Order: sequence, then structure tokens, then C-alpha cells
Amino acid sequence: MALYFCSMKYCWIALSAVLFFACKNKGDESKGKDPEKLTPQVEQLVSAVGQHPDSVGLRLQLVDALDSMGNLTLAMVQMDSLIKKDSGNFGLWYKLGSLKERSGDTILAIGAYGVAAKIYPTPDVLLTLGNLFAETKDSRVFKTVAQVAEMRLGRTYQSHCDFIVGVYYARTGNTKAAISQFNACINNNYGYLEAYMEKGFIYFDAKDFVSANQVFQTVVTIRNNYADGYYWLGKTAETQQLKAEAIAQYERSLALDPSLKEASAAISRLKN
Repeated sequence: MALYFCSMKYCWIALSAVLFFACKNKGDESKGKDPEKLTPQVEQLVSAVGQHPDSVGLRLQLVDALDSMGNLTLAMVQMDSLIKKDSGNFGLWYKLGSLKERSGDTILAIGAYGVAAKIYPTPDVLLTLGNLFAETKDSRVFKTVAQVAEMRLGRTYQSHCDFIVGVYYARTGNTKAAISQFNACINNNYGYLEAYMEKGFIYFDAKDFVSANQVFQTVVTIRNNYADGYYWLGKTAETQQLKAEAIAQYERSLALDPSLKEASAAISRLKN
């Protein structure tokens, strides 16, 4: 990674070398498969960045292209290079946080979003940060969400705040407080499906399948093409030994989202 912090004169050579070895190593790891080649678009951008190494726009285009092809590692290397030159840029830190989050590095994602929030505390970056705090059981969620609530941006943003606090309570085992927060979220936004789903999960885990079924039924009533809602109706029915109903719900779920392997597996299991 240090290669990207070199003088502009040598950055093009470093970039080409890192891209070459990254592709080669990936090919080696695939046990005989052809190494993944850069797309023509990425190759053109690499060349353009080599010719204009100080162009932030070109380098960001390269980041987006690498991101699109799933090469988050190289995309983050490029972001590190950009941030080194402009460490006070909110957008760069936010983008880096997004890449870190999608790569599965939650801790570094929180760090990047945190820097972005200090530079320019927009409600969106604060909510993104708050959501990660909630999922990782970090009590800093309350301060972060309070910053958004204090902006008084209306019911939509308040529903996001209530939902995030509800997730924190759910993850830390305070189910009563969690349901209260999810209900507050729904009161501000009746169509907030994620809040219903979280409520349903709590009831399901508590083996209150009647309540869970009611919640998931509400979900598919609000949005009748929501595959996850039917999938969880299937799980609830299966747990109650309602085999025919479970199969029917799993099949609805799979018809809406053929990529739901869990639904396909459940159907096979119940029919065999």
C-alpha cells in the first residue's frame, strides 16, 4: 500500500504493478483457473490515471469501476491515496467507510464514517454510523441518533432514529424496549417494513408464533411482493407443523426471489 503514497512520477508504475500482482495472485488461488482480467473500462481508467495522476475525478472513476467489479481491496487502496492528499474531504471518508463496510470490516468502517461525521455531520452519515453502532451493540448509538433527532427533520428521519435504537435494544437482548422502539418507528412510518420484520424476529425467537405470524402477515399485506415476508411466514408455519401452509409460503417467496436458497432448501426438505 505504501506504493500509492509515492511521488506522482512513480504512481503509474506502482498502480500497474499492484493490479498485475493482485490479478495474478487471485488466479493462483483459484487452482488453475484463468486469472481474473481487468475489464477494458478499468484498463482505460488505469491508463488515464497514469497519465493524469493528480486528477481526483479520474481516480474516483477508477474506484467506482473497481468497486463494480467487486475488487474492494484495490478500490480502498485508491481511496487511501486520495485521502492522503485531502484528509479533510467528507465525501472521501464516507466513500471509504462504505467500501470498508461492504468488505466486512465493520470496525474500520465505523472509523471512516466517524471521521466523515466530524468533518460534516449530515443526518445520513450519522444514521449510517448509528446503524453500525446498533448492530455491534455499541452504546454510542444513543449520542449519534440524538444528534439526528435534534435536527428535527420530520417523521421520516425520526422513524430512522427509532428503528436504529430498536435494533440496539434487540441486539442487546432488551426485547421489550426494542418492540417499543419499533412501534414508535411504525407510528411515524407505517410502511417501515424493516421495523415489522425485526418485531417478527423477536416474537419468533420467543416462540410466540401467533404474534410472529400476525406481524409477517402485516408485512405482506403492506407489500405483497416482499419475498422475505413470505419466507418468514413459511418458517413460522413450519415451526407450527403446518406443512402445507409452510410449503405454499416458501413457494411464494421463491417465486418472488429465485435467489432465496433457504426457501428452496425448505421446500425440498418438506416435500421429501
